[in-house]
Amino acid sequence: MNQTQTVRARTGAPVQRKKKHATVVDVAAEAGVAVGTVSRFLNGQPIRKGNRAQIEKAIDTLGYTRNAVAASMKTEARHIVGILVPNISEFHAGLLEQFSRKIRRTGRAVMAYTHDLDSRSIMDGINFFQMHRVDAVVLDGVLSVADQLQQAVDDGLEVVLYDNDIPGLEADRVFVNHRQASRRGVEHLLELGHKRIGIISGSERDSAGRLRLAGYADAINDHGIDRDDELIKFGDWQESGGRDAMRRLMALPDRPTAIFSANYNMTIGALIWCHEHGVRIPDDLSIVSFDDVPAFRLHQPGITSIGQPADELAEAMTTLLMARFEKRDVHLHRELTVHCKLTLRGSTGPYRPQI
Repeated sequence: MNQTQTVRARTGAPVQRKKKHATVVDVAAEAGVAVGTVSRFLNGQPIRKGNRAQIEKAIDTLGYTRNAVAASMKTEARHIVGILVPNISEFHAGLLEQFSRKIRRTGRAVMAYTHDLDSRSIMDGINFFQMHRVDAVVLDGVLSVADQLQQAVDDGLEVVLYDNDIPGLEADRVFVNHRQASRRGVEHLLELGHKRIGIISGSERDSAGRLRLAGYADAINDHGIDRDDELIKFGDWQESGGRDAMRRLMALPDRPTAIFSANYNMTIGALIWCHEHGVRIPDDLSIVSFDDVPAFRLHQPGITSIGQPADELAEAMTTLLMARFEKRDVHLHRELTVHCKLTLRGSTGPYRPQI
């Protein structure tokens, strides 16, 4: 009996009594930790990793939810967090799923809004969230709305930026180590003996695009190789852009023997071009991609990739938000960095001279 239990009144007639909702005390007992530890977890404060896992398991087992109605009577909090995403792509879908889970365990819900990188749509989303008095908004930084977003912050909106920065905006930030991770991906190709390495870069309008390109340049320079701008092509983060960039790279008289692609959409486009033109991976060309998606594990050969850990990004976002909700260090804006992982698969191989 999960939701109700049957009892009998003195008359003998069966009645239905609602099962008592789990409390913080119940969660603490189930997890084998102190009540204060559960409270710190629910408020986004640091606790030991082992305790965190036990509490999360207890919450799932007991079906515990914080009493949002009672809490909102004591404060002005709405217990809703808004998140703006460009689209429901592989990366953003995974991030949204993990973020929703993390926030749900704090007694809040997530409201999502997609904007396709359209400035007017982004501001429509911000205005929508403000009308619904959400507690905070999480979004990928887009420079074109910097002034309007700062006005929203001035009006009291709490903001967390991820993926791309908006310099000067009064907000918390969660970013992966774009530059260092990209550098490591290119270093892997250099260690395999490749010297002529091309890059399919994202947009230089975006901080992620600039940092990933800088990581590529760092690795090339560290190995004493002169930068060749012919080997730098821009795909604007899109599949079609990746396909066209690959076409232009492979049309060079001295074409590259390896490619670093700065996101998975562009990598997909590059792989499509290679398939259409009989370029064998890695026999004719080695490829490393920023972003790791399930399709790269299924591709033959598997694609060597730099994965952005959605779970850790969501955890960092939640930590920053809970600090804001608990009014801790309210005058300071923090930036947390999440480290990416390079996963080696079959798309990279030793340098082979071109015939």
